[in-house]
Amino acid sequence: MIRRMASLPGGRVGKWVVLALWAVVLVPALMLAGRLGDVEKNDNSAWLPGNAESTKVVERAESFQLGDTLPAIVIYDRPEGITPADMAKAEADAEAFKGIDNVVGQPHGPLKAQDGKAVQTVVQLHKDQKGWEGIGEIVAAMNKVGGENADGLGFHVTGPAGYASDSIEAFSGGGALTTITALVVVVILLLTYRSPLLPVLPLLTVGVALVTSEAVIYLLAKDAGLVVNKQTSFILTVLVFGAATDYALLLISRYREELLRHEDRHEAMAEALYRSSPAIVASAATVAVSLMLLMLATLNSTQGLGPACAVGVLVGLVAMVTLMPALLVVCGRWIFWPVKPSHGSAEAAGEGIWTRVGTAVSRRPRIVWIGTTLALAVMAIGAFGLKADGLSNKDQFTNTPQMAVGEEIRSGHFPAGSGDPVLVVAKAASAERVRTTLSGVPGVGDVSTPMVKGGEAVLLAELKDDPSSTTAMRTVEQARIAVHKIEDADAHVGGSTAIMLDTQEAAARDSKVIIPIVLVVVLLILALLLRAIVAPLLLMATVVLSFGAALGVSSLLFNHVFHFAGAEASFPLLTFVFLVALGIDYNIFLVTRVREVALLHGTRRGALTGLSTTGGVITSAGLVLAGTFAAMASLPLVFAAELGFAVAFGVLLDTMIVRSVLVTALTLDVGRWMWWPGKLFRHHDDPRPRADKADFEPALVGR
Repeated sequence: MIRRMASLPGGRVGKWVVLALWAVVLVPALMLAGRLGDVEKNDNSAWLPGNAESTKVVERAESFQLGDTLPAIVIYDRPEGITPADMAKAEADAEAFKGIDNVVGQPHGPLKAQDGKAVQTVVQLHKDQKGWEGIGEIVAAMNKVGGENADGLGFHVTGPAGYASDSIEAFSGGGALTTITALVVVVILLLTYRSPLLPVLPLLTVGVALVTSEAVIYLLAKDAGLVVNKQTSFILTVLVFGAATDYALLLISRYREELLRHEDRHEAMAEALYRSSPAIVASAATVAVSLMLLMLATLNSTQGLGPACAVGVLVGLVAMVTLMPALLVVCGRWIFWPVKPSHGSAEAAGEGIWTRVGTAVSRRPRIVWIGTTLALAVMAIGAFGLKADGLSNKDQFTNTPQMAVGEEIRSGHFPAGSGDPVLVVAKAASAERVRTTLSGVPGVGDVSTPMVKGGEAVLLAELKDDPSSTTAMRTVEQARIAVHKIEDADAHVGGSTAIMLDTQEAAARDSKVIIPIVLVVVLLILALLLRAIVAPLLLMATVVLSFGAALGVSSLLFNHVFHFAGAEASFPLLTFVFLVALGIDYNIFLVTRVREVALLHGTRRGALTGLSTTGGVITSAGLVLAGTFAAMASLPLVFAAELGFAVAFGVLLDTMIVRSVLVTALTLDVGRWMWWPGKLFRHHDDPRPRADKADFEPALVGR
């Protein structure tokens, strides 16, 4: 039945049916994919867990028009001193700001700095259904007001609203990211196949998969409550391009082999799909299941990212085992021009870099795997220096946006916590007790007079430190402990600093819960695929070690070369899921081929032939995936640059060292025990101490 199914997409009739079905799917998909931005949520609810204390504050403070608002801190500066005309402009601007849609309440200020060189006005902006995009529009309108008749007066919008606006502008580079990612894929495919025509088919198929994925995700977000945001969109693009192209490379490589053995290209494709689909499906299933486990996260942004990216991987899988075979068969052998695979011709066996690597490893496999393991362990030590405790707003960017410039000016002229207070909601009857308690918390400055409405009271407490600093978050923790002790006050502490704190705590919890579950699930998938226990355990150990090494090297570079201030709290979890799920891909590609050969010729020959025959395609796949993730550095965001670098480096490490050297050395040393307790375990190898040419001859399995 599996063989019959494999013959359908590339069959004489089936190929046309497949193309017609994809054409029918693509028409509505193109329309729906373009509307994905309409259902993106970039406000607090898209990131915070529903039970977070800062989320409760948002809900309770809504009646005060302070619940889902962000303060925009407007800074005017003139190094030689603020003039009366400058103050008049700041006052006029404050009035003009009130006329902008979604500006709420009265602006606070303008207030002149004590040194007389800067002016500050705080304006509250309401986030509507557009979320941060709406904030960006408001800030753009404020910039227009501030730029009029400035006469050399500096104008900057900073604070949380300025950060939101600059973040949306940074995410707007998604179109450029898609273009760069596509170019990376094309270049690597050209270098891999040295054919100007062949890369068109994988790129076309990936494009169809991406559009279809976005359409499905749009429907899930619109009708099933899936939470997606800008972060989801750019990670989805990179993942679909990288993973789907990997599947295409594996299929094309096997198809090219079969064209040498079959005169009829339809038969060649049927055999190629039959042979390669177990590894492709297992790989995609591993990635998709690992991503779906992110639904166990409490952080909404992480929770929504999982199923959205899983959809992308699964749609990419379907496209690569249906549309891609149909296109290849329709085009025929000429798509490989100028080096077309001819029936009956034979490619040189036992040659190439991966054959030489296998020969070298086979001489002293135990020494090789022990030495490689120690080297990776040393690299992993650097992970202890990773500062994944969040980033302040101004440290979120790889460039220097308006918000960062304004923040630097503001901190030089005004108290650190001014303009972005802590928001405390309590029962009205306890308002004064809460105010007194807050005033006694170290790190808390002025506390406002309570605003009372409908039995609820809101207080604004100014922090003495930068609201996005670690010190300020510790102050919020102390404030929560203090007000929670007040009987019958039902007090909750929120605001932008509290949001950052709750985000970090939720991310830390998610890492502790999800990482062990991912390890267990992936281990079970490998055990089912390989019908063994030892091999899955060893493969998982190599991937985890590779992850640790990648994290360690990344940490050292982030701290001492790129000089990033730190990393987001969700960075380790996302890096782990991507590297473990995607890293196990290459082990699946390799070991399934090893097992296929070992069934007839023993584990030794299986290990060396598997490395020789899959080395090129897996290396190309690793380069594609690493290149697509590295393209994330085109976004001026520290999170994107760090995640892109860590995954790209980890994939290259896994492809070049872990899979080719470590796994091969382990397989050669452990031998048939790799397959314990399966039937293959009882298949004994020839007791040859070294590799010879016969070990690398392609086995015609099943023929």
